[in-house]
Amino acid sequence: MTAGFTPYPAEFAVRYRAAGHWRGETFGRMLRERAAGHGERVAIVDPAGEGRRWTYAELDRRADRMAAGLVARGIRRGDRVVVQLPNVAEFFEVVFGLFRIGALPVFALPAHRYTEIVHFCSFTGAVAYVIPDVDGGFDYRELADRVRAESPALRLVLVAGEDPGEHARLADVPCDSPLGGEFGEPQPGDVAFLQLSGGSTGVPKLIPRTHDDYIYSLRGSAELCGLDQDSVYLCALPAAHNFPLSSPGSLGTLYAGGRVVLCPQPGPETAFPLIGREGVTITGLVPPLALLWLDAAERGARGFASLEVLLVGGAKFSEEAARRVGPLLGCTLQQVFGMAEGLVNYTRLDDPEDVITTTQGRPISPDDEIRVVDDHDRDVPDGTTGHLLTRGPYTIRGYWNAPGHNADSFTADGFYRTGDLVRRTSTGHLVVEGRAKDQINRGGEKVAAEEIENHLLAHPAVHDAAVVSMPDPYLGERTCAYVVLRRSERERPPKVVELKRFVRGRGLADYKVPDRVEFVDAFPATGIGKVSKKDLRAAIATSLRTATGPNAGPNAGPNAGPNAGPNAGPNAGPNAGPNAGPNRKQ
Repeated sequence: MTAGFTPYPAEFAVRYRAAGHWRGETFGRMLRERAAGHGERVAIVDPAGEGRRWTYAELDRRADRMAAGLVARGIRRGDRVVVQLPNVAEFFEVVFGLFRIGALPVFALPAHRYTEIVHFCSFTGAVAYVIPDVDGGFDYRELADRVRAESPALRLVLVAGEDPGEHARLADVPCDSPLGGEFGEPQPGDVAFLQLSGGSTGVPKLIPRTHDDYIYSLRGSAELCGLDQDSVYLCALPAAHNFPLSSPGSLGTLYAGGRVVLCPQPGPETAFPLIGREGVTITGLVPPLALLWLDAAERGARGFASLEVLLVGGAKFSEEAARRVGPLLGCTLQQVFGMAEGLVNYTRLDDPEDVITTTQGRPISPDDEIRVVDDHDRDVPDGTTGHLLTRGPYTIRGYWNAPGHNADSFTADGFYRTGDLVRRTSTGHLVVEGRAKDQINRGGEKVAAEEIENHLLAHPAVHDAAVVSMPDPYLGERTCAYVVLRRSERERPPKVVELKRFVRGRGLADYKVPDRVEFVDAFPATGIGKVSKKDLRAAIATSLRTATGPNAGPNAGPNAGPNAGPNAGPNAGPNAGPNAGPNRKQ
């Protein structure tokens, strides 16, 4: 077992195997079997990579050659490798190569920058980092230079592109040398990779997923979404995100023997022609992107006639928008609510329309245990809002190497405290009512308030800072930073744009930069002297309803309003692809 991993208790592992949930499969074996059964069928289509079309047999061969090349470069079983690639075919070549030798991909998103990547590398002791050269106008080679200087264990940077700079070309890695005996097949119960939690404090926690549990999740998802070898999945969100990876995602599609079409940008101007050309039957989007697609269809855009199922997750999809999907896109909506930590809920394809449009689905597995409890962990009746707790055959029992977080996030009997407020209907469907944790869900991407506050507090003019969510009709929530200045700075306060530039300059992803900044003399306090963020949220909501200033209403913030479009947040931009990434935490 990997150090820092909390295994499933033995009695639960026995139960899940006996039920047929865990079938002793591994990702390496899965690809090998698909190559044997579907060798000449197309597995991956990469329109951005000069129209590459890899068959299952070719993907399997490439995974073998990449595995051998990584070993030749010193990568060993259990090593961690941060993978930060956009939607390109090399993503699958790399991760399946790592699966073959039992090394662990650490999945980073294209939007992550210095602060996040340094943390991933240092916390995991990553020995390698895989990047594009330039994507979306950002030079990842320069980022890698900075990260490498701060990460003592990092000895190898591999660049997917023609100009690697000071690093190595990924294309030069594959080789035909056979793997030694020490690189036999990983075990089904081994950790396969580390995913990122949305997190409510600081940078994301790491989520260890095993071959057994994750393959069950994607297999169950593929079955519920009706995938088979004729299915064509459009990967419009970032490929490494849990939602487009497994719900049912690229891996679920490969499990079913279907075809994965990589979409370099998720907007309708790129996605619709791809859908038409490739005969795409299913895809997944976060709500802001779904709204863009609906608006484009309403304006007369075409090309999506082959689409049969649209999954929407990552944030709550409004009933009004949900009811537009069928009439405008001519496909069935499936709502998805889940988390990279495990539990995933779907509306079913044959659910009544009212259930599909007003709930976020019910769990994949009959062995997904759901509790909805009050503040004292007492179960509440169906129809009552409470805290969601869960455990089951694909929900983790602990974050990776995080005993402190685990003590807070899991009950003594192994239930995961999701941080969601939900109510359960009489049919077992869940309706998401909000978040109990201090976290902003910005268009499906999770922003930890504490992380942003810490960066604001580093500014010499700032005495204190509190970041809260503010309602937004397009992204669901945006960030508002309340700032108390030092007394010496109040006569000549810094400009809002200066504070935003300062935070951005500290290496944060753009979606974490506050959308709005409010200067106040003091914060409201609770009865025991804590900052009352509840009151701050209420204040900004009132302000948005009544203010007429330049920051008011739907145009608040640099990216706000209906014109935020494809650049609004990492899950709605050219690299989009949660929580984007199902899902709430995915």
